[in-house]
Amino acid sequence: MHKNPVPTVDIIIEYKGGIVLIKRKNEPRGWAIPGGFVDYGESLESAAVREAKEETNLDIELIRQFHTYSDPGRDPRRHTISTVFIARGYGELRPGDDAEDAGIFSQDNLPEPIVFDHRDILNDYFLKRY
Repeated sequence: MHKNPVPTVDIIIEYKGGIVLIKRKNEPRGWAIPGGFVDYGESLESAAVREAKEETNLDIELIRQFHTYSDPGRDPRRHTISTVFIARGYGELRPGDDAEDAGIFSQDNLPEPIVFDHRDILNDYFLKRY
């Protein structure tokens, strides 16, 4: 049987002057960019909209695809390839799905710990954004 990496999406949601991060209920525990696995038959864009809603309760407008991250060690559970989107969020922020908390952060007040390779993604975002 041939093994392939699993496609995922992560969404940097710009909201109320900051970006949204969720605190994960499940392992690995810590703060993360909202996102998750792409379902069979689903586009990356649809997966991003769905995951954002499930984890943050926000409706989003996708602004653009940011970058793809593929380091085999980026997720300790399995080899994933994540396409990261930048989006604007609308509505009332509320944790959902596998999130126990959600917050709005800036480059200067990021929480700890940040899991997966999400600190690297956020560093890239803040460097390229300004």
